Amino acid sequence: MNCSVCSGIPNMPYGYYQFVRFVSMIGFAYFAYSANEQINKNETFVYIGLAILFQPFIKVTLGRTIWNIVDLVVGIGLILSLFQSRRKEN
Repeated sequence: MNCSVCSGIPNMPYGYYQFVRFVSMIGFAYFAYSANEQINKNETFVYIGLAILFQPFIKVTLGRTIWNIVDLVVGIGLILSLFQSRRKEN
């Protein structure tokens, strides 16, 4: 597949993507738990949804291009939430 989003992303073995999805699921589940402890329902539901989307047990077939876009949007969202949480601490 040839697209501007995919062009710089190398092809990796399927096991790599399974591992990344498993680690992502664990991370998002932890973030959901942490947000729930802070009584932040919106963040809790977002992280639960992301944990379900990235879980490795039942394949969510979106296609490589859509997954790359989802990964980019989620990555940007995580970076923004990191900056937002640092502002709250100061």
